Amino acid sequence: MITHIKKFATIIFAIGIIAFCVNMFLGPHAIAAGGITGLAIILENWFTFDRSITVLAANALILALALVLLGREVFLNTAVGAVFLPIFLRFIPKEMLITDPMLSMVAGSVLFGVAVSILYANRASSGGTAVPPLIFKKYFNLNTSIGLFLSDGAVVLLSLFVFSVDSFFYAIFSILITSLTMSYIESGTNKKKMVYIISEHNETITADILTKIGRGVTLVPVIGAYEREPRQMLMVTLDGKNYQELLAIVGRHDREAFMITDTVTDVHGKGFTYESGSV
Repeated sequence: MITHIKKFATIIFAIGIIAFCVNMFLGPHAIAAGGITGLAIILENWFTFDRSITVLAANALILALALVLLGREVFLNTAVGAVFLPIFLRFIPKEMLITDPMLSMVAGSVLFGVAVSILYANRASSGGTAVPPLIFKKYFNLNTSIGLFLSDGAVVLLSLFVFSVDSFFYAIFSILITSLTMSYIESGTNKKKMVYIISEHNETITADILTKIGRGVTLVPVIGAYEREPRQMLMVTLDGKNYQELLAIVGRHDREAFMITDTVTDVHGKGFTYESGSV
């Protein structure tokens, strides 16, 4: 029960951030950066429809489509955001928090990306254009990224006929910044270094890595193509902050050691995603 309450509160918090971004960062500068909220901004300026009413009506239709075409699970994952987003849009003030449109667009897009990432991490969404790509995928075998591009692209293109050319390009940049933010949160916050070491002093290097850095070392059997002699290569995964210490250890024991370093975006297991008594 506590887990479900925390998840619900997290989803509501993320929906609040999205509404805050729309009402205080994007909407005041007529930046319709895709999605139902972008369409709502356009219709509000075109026909004076309140954006919260537009989002409520559109999300009601989308929820019905999700239930009929995608099933109960997608419907439930979408329902909370679809219901609460128009409520937040209605009660959060429509104020221009930042007067500079470029700065407002960047700030709003970054926060928007953070909020959507929180929703995705909790298998939820704010409704809107998150559902049509799933329908396109299921019934037309169209990649979801392409489906989302078409959905958001149609909204941004429509903004060109309502707002200025500047607003059109701000909307495009907003989508790009939001996507980059989501990509960084998904894969950029857990980057590690994976290092491969071939040396004549494997034992002493391994001992120092184990005791001074506190990371495990894997021995990988390899054969050099030139000499055809079997050897052992060390493989170690560690945090970026420990990388210079590793270089110092290897350099201290073998200045001619051959090393390959790669950056990995996600690591799971002992010492990384859970703690244990040994590494």
